[in-house]
Amino acid sequence: MFENILAAKKRLEGHAHVTPVMGSRTLNRMVGAEVFFKCENFQKIGAFKFRGAFNSISQLSEAEKARGVVTFSSGNHAQAVALVGQMLGTKTTIVMPNNAPATKRAATEAYGATILDYDPASANREDIARELESKHGYVMIPPFDHPDVIAGQGTAALEMFDAVGNLDMLLVPCGGGGLLSGCAVAAKGTSGNCRTIGIEPELADDATRSFHTQTLQRIDNPPTIADGTRTPSLGRITFPLVLEYVDDMKTVPEAAIIEAVKFLFYRMKLVVEPSGALGLAALLSRSVAPKGRVGIILSGGNIDSATMIKVLSS
Repeated sequence: MFENILAAKKRLEGHAHVTPVMGSRTLNRMVGAEVFFKCENFQKIGAFKFRGAFNSISQLSEAEKARGVVTFSSGNHAQAVALVGQMLGTKTTIVMPNNAPATKRAATEAYGATILDYDPASANREDIARELESKHGYVMIPPFDHPDVIAGQGTAALEMFDAVGNLDMLLVPCGGGGLLSGCAVAAKGTSGNCRTIGIEPELADDATRSFHTQTLQRIDNPPTIADGTRTPSLGRITFPLVLEYVDDMKTVPEAAIIEAVKFLFYRMKLVVEPSGALGLAALLSRSVAPKGRVGIILSGGNIDSATMIKVLSS
């Protein structure tokens, strides 16, 4: 997998942004560590998901591209697949929940994707996508449980190590585990002494419970503000990778997620969605005790106005 991440990094050159790494002296004083933020909120489509989408779709044959691509996503992967499809001339169809953030839906439509709504309370998005795959011959590019998607996501950590050198700790948000497993593999291959810790909301702690019990756990439609982590469970591929390469999993309360978004906005002038702020939430809530040089992946910045108003007024 590490070799695949290295290959993905080359494949993404000239297509994905090399996102900046930022820091805050105020935060360093607050937590007693040197903290580095990998700002994937500045990636194309505003999130790390572009990396995995481009790495996977760009490797399809011309015949496969002609068939079109289908996926299921609440927003960031949807946007990424839609944009890559536009770039590579491939039709894209997205199965999206009817309560997806308005900004993510609007951007996905603007990139030319066909969106099929579903009610997450009564239907399974993956089942709908699989039916479309079978009926129309589309190529499935799932949001996280795909080796090329995982390899693409891991390039975010590779870039971070290129920029700042070795780290003692890397904090990564976890939904379905694609970003977390890719970054954990990259960390072990690049900075062997770096501890990778996955961060989830307390209300969506399926991966944390899966990690500690070594038995796959599931939560359907968790009521967390971090919409990017509402994936029901880790995947067939990501679960074993998390068990092998991730050093620990921690959870954070909703209040800490809100405070993290506010800190990034007011102190660092960064717009980061709740899912993207989980690593900072872990430090602010003291769910994780920082040590030495700490890297945090800010996974995305696609927050709609209603959610931001709610956060900033709380």
